[in-house]
Amino acid sequence: MPPPPKPDPTSTRNDPLPVFCFKVNIDLKGGGGVGFFRSVSGIKYETEVIPVKEGGANDTTFNLVGATKWSNLILKQGFTVSSQLLAWREDWMSMDPARMIRKSGTIIQLNTAMQDVATWQFYNGWPCKWDLGDLDASKSELSIETLEIAIDGIKYLSGPPKPAAAPAGGK
Repeated sequence: MPPPPKPDPTSTRNDPLPVFCFKVNIDLKGGGGVGFFRSVSGIKYETEVIPVKEGGANDTTFNLVGATKWSNLILKQGFTVSSQLLAWREDWMSMDPARMIRKSGTIIQLNTAMQDVATWQFYNGWPCKWDLGDLDASKSELSIETLEIAIDGIKYLSGPPKPAAAPAGGK
């Protein structure tokens, strides 16, 4: 009996995803929720390393696990006069607790067929910084707004997005 055929390597290959296909889902007032942005950055987190010297062990340092911290998310898109991002930031500037609402959401990476393939879910975000790009009469570019969102956590989920839930021990 002949040996079974070997699987085609291209059928099990996982190609890297393109960086230009993504969408962001934040439930902002004024409708919508899914937004397309020029760029998203800050999808990263790190755990602090705490070096400890043990008495009597003068030739080494032990590395203990410390707290995990998440970077702020930075969203950029074309500015319009009805910017939901600016309205959310203005709600936080009002110092009215009823308007200062934290939001959770998802960043969804798409494949070239525009199908959801990778999802990052962030929790308890609030707009800590808003910026409008330089206005310059010598350029013919679009006006770009930038929103920086401080978050309490981010988690990678594979596949399509799932409903938002705070992480264990979250706020």
